[in-house]
Amino acid sequence: MDKIKIENLEIFAKHGVFPEENKLGQKFLVSAVLYADTRKAGTTDELDASVDYGAVCHLIDTFMKEHTFSLVERAAERLAEELLLRIPRLEKVRLEVKKPWAPIGLPLESVSVEILRQWHSAYIALGSNMGDRKAYLDQAVRALDFLTQSPGKEDQGSVSAAGAVERVSNYYETLPYGMTEQEDFLNACLKLRTLLTPRELLDELHRIEQEAGRERVIHWGPRTLDLDIIFYDDLVLEEADLCIPHVEMHKRKFVLEPLCEIAPYQRHPVYGKTVQEMLETVS
Repeated sequence: MDKIKIENLEIFAKHGVFPEENKLGQKFLVSAVLYADTRKAGTTDELDASVDYGAVCHLIDTFMKEHTFSLVERAAERLAEELLLRIPRLEKVRLEVKKPWAPIGLPLESVSVEILRQWHSAYIALGSNMGDRKAYLDQAVRALDFLTQSPGKEDQGSVSAAGAVERVSNYYETLPYGMTEQEDFLNACLKLRTLLTPRELLDELHRIEQEAGRERVIHWGPRTLDLDIIFYDDLVLEEADLCIPHVEMHKRKFVLEPLCEIAPYQRHPVYGKTVQEMLETVS
């Protein structure tokens, strides 16, 4: 991916742990590597086809001056998020926030925090077999489509608005899986563009399930709403309570059928097969 670099943008702001830092302020230096496709800008010579680095500099300056954080880590995190949410065509950003006058009582050139943040694509499976099944799925789609909300609540340290639903499959009537003595399911899949990490995304899915009255009482039992991460970019992850890709997805027609509708050529990062190829092998 192409890069646009901004080096050592000088800003006077009021971030710091000590009260005098928040009151008197100090100098910060911000460097950014902006990842975007500059091919069209390079062939057309049109600013609208690229990332406007002048606008980025002004956004960085305004953001750093209008907010006050205790930690440079928090300032970098929120600034990266602001850039990704606000700057068109920006796919990834590497930020370094330097604090040349860090009050540690020893001679140094600067202290800095450097982070890399980007947009991710995740595929989520949805299911319900209790109550108004369609209403529960609709509710989940709306809850995940939260990019249009205002940015994060920095005072509370909470995860902020960081996603948008890009595609949603049709809803499929399917037979229950595992425990078959229960009502039929309504299943679907969606594609989510998100800034959340896999763990943050899992927590968000659990929160949405809880709001829908989901109770984890019987394994494979009835549920008002079931949300699973199927793919997250090309990530392969194995943790005690989170495996990506979903370990059973290649065996489940009720996942593969709606997923094939919106992403037939998405390839499994372990097995190497496309969704369409996996669907063809299940009954």
